Amino acid sequence: MHPYQDPARPVDERVEDLLSRMTLEEKAGQLFHTMLMMNADGTPVTEADGETLELGTAQLVQDRQLTHFNLLGSHGAREMALWHNAVQEMAASTRLGIPVSLSTDPRHAFTDNIGASFNAGAFSAWPEALGLAAIGDPELVFRFADTVRREYLSVGFRTALHPQIDLATEPRWSRQSGTFGSDAKLTGELVQAYVRGLQGPELGPDSVAAMVKHFPGGGPQKDGEDPHFPHGKEQVYPGGMREHHLEPFRAAIAAGCSQMMPYYGQPVGTDWEEVGFGFNKGVITGLLREELGFTGIVCTDWGLLEDARIFGETHEARAWGVEHLGVTERAAKALDAGVDQFGGEECPEVIVELVTTGRITEARVDASVRRLLREKFLLGLFDERRYVDPDEAAETVGRADFAAAGAAAQRRSLTVLTDGPLPLSGRPRLYVENVDPAVAAAYGEVVADPAEADLAVLRLRTPYEERPNRFESFFHSGSLAFAQEELDAVLALLRTTPTVVCVNLERPAVLPEIAEHAAALIADYGASDGALLDVAFGRAKAEGRLPFELPRSMAAVAASRPDVPNDTVDPVFPHGHGLEI
Repeated sequence: MHPYQDPARPVDERVEDLLSRMTLEEKAGQLFHTMLMMNADGTPVTEADGETLELGTAQLVQDRQLTHFNLLGSHGAREMALWHNAVQEMAASTRLGIPVSLSTDPRHAFTDNIGASFNAGAFSAWPEALGLAAIGDPELVFRFADTVRREYLSVGFRTALHPQIDLATEPRWSRQSGTFGSDAKLTGELVQAYVRGLQGPELGPDSVAAMVKHFPGGGPQKDGEDPHFPHGKEQVYPGGMREHHLEPFRAAIAAGCSQMMPYYGQPVGTDWEEVGFGFNKGVITGLLREELGFTGIVCTDWGLLEDARIFGETHEARAWGVEHLGVTERAAKALDAGVDQFGGEECPEVIVELVTTGRITEARVDASVRRLLREKFLLGLFDERRYVDPDEAAETVGRADFAAAGAAAQRRSLTVLTDGPLPLSGRPRLYVENVDPAVAAAYGEVVADPAEADLAVLRLRTPYEERPNRFESFFHSGSLAFAQEELDAVLALLRTTPTVVCVNLERPAVLPEIAEHAAALIADYGASDGALLDVAFGRAKAEGRLPFELPRSMAAVAASRPDVPNDTVDPVFPHGHGLEI
């Protein structure tokens, strides 16, 4: 037994022993955190799929010596556990047997965006983070994160690529559903509860490491466009609120978050270098490390170095401000800036080249590898936590009490904007759109013609503009106003019969006409039809308050400042609005 394999020895001693035995190639592999997919039966994907993955699992683990992976897709709990163990077996067969660390984007709510999150599937279903913010209860967020921790542990996820604590200050930005809204103080309180729920009092074998994102706050995107794409790369602060966006990150660091992810955005018009945050030494070393005192792992957002094929489409690397540099020089600049790991990349040969040519010292690589290995030891991956029990996973994921807690949170998060006839009573004749008629039948008689109904129930989503390529279509951006044709159809229904309208707010919808004519208006952030109808019929209490304001017009949105919370003129509903019924 080598010293690093001895669980009785101190972690730092084990780290140094293992580091001393690693080749440069093995060290380089640690600096990459890329994606994997799995087969439905729990077996590893052995070949590239040509659309999302370039290499199969064995090539990445055994040939390129990577040990950090982000699982894509929704799967059964038992199958995920079996897959996890199979990948760990591959890693155990390598020269040093360094265990794999598996991560995941959020997968406990309703949004399904391959670039950001997955719907709950087998896991317990809760409202999106916006819904947790609408409730505003740190204790609930702690219980949520603790549930996530227990479900993740059972299938082998040891790093959560969340929470996302950007402030929702630009109403058009596509990533708001994953945030805690526009309130910096509340976001700080909730992220502290979230980190404690995932990690516990300190990082250990029962923890899931929290990778908090997106430093230093990704909300102020110019025109609300997202920096996954070149037309959305600029981040601006016309209201001078840069420090305000740092408040939640100060809270996360105070709570002991293990990892931090810088965003893609390229700051414009500040005293920071105008390069993406993953390349920005003033932001990562100067601000995050030196000023804020963060000592954990810094992992870039996905795809900063190389162009990638996603759904068969070519997407350029998010090397904003350094597009002119080659892959090797981009990697060097990011390492100079202070990052430890490259998300969504799998090119360790670039690190080897940087060291062998003298551009980067091996000591610099060692500094990052040391952080990465230390976390593996703390999480127990070298010891009792290397493998998971598929039977336990099947029993834990989606467990009845977890599912019940998520369902209760869905109901609490609903936000009553106008109440009209609420709460409803009796068994009215119901006309429903975008509601499961079988669910509605438990509350009234479902009819096919709105003219024959006593009441209609209509569910809508926040509008967005269709984008030309498949990957970008997952990021709902652009106008928040309903297209005239859709608005006319909605208003026709509202004139035909009294209608309870529920709008899913993944972003702040512009809906003054709907608010005026609906019999009642409710906002949701991820809730089942049963949750909505329980609230409408007074069987559950809605406690939600708007986590951001709802603007009156797109002209008001365009005139607002992207870095200033709740900055539109004369909103239809202000931040914090919500009625009790």
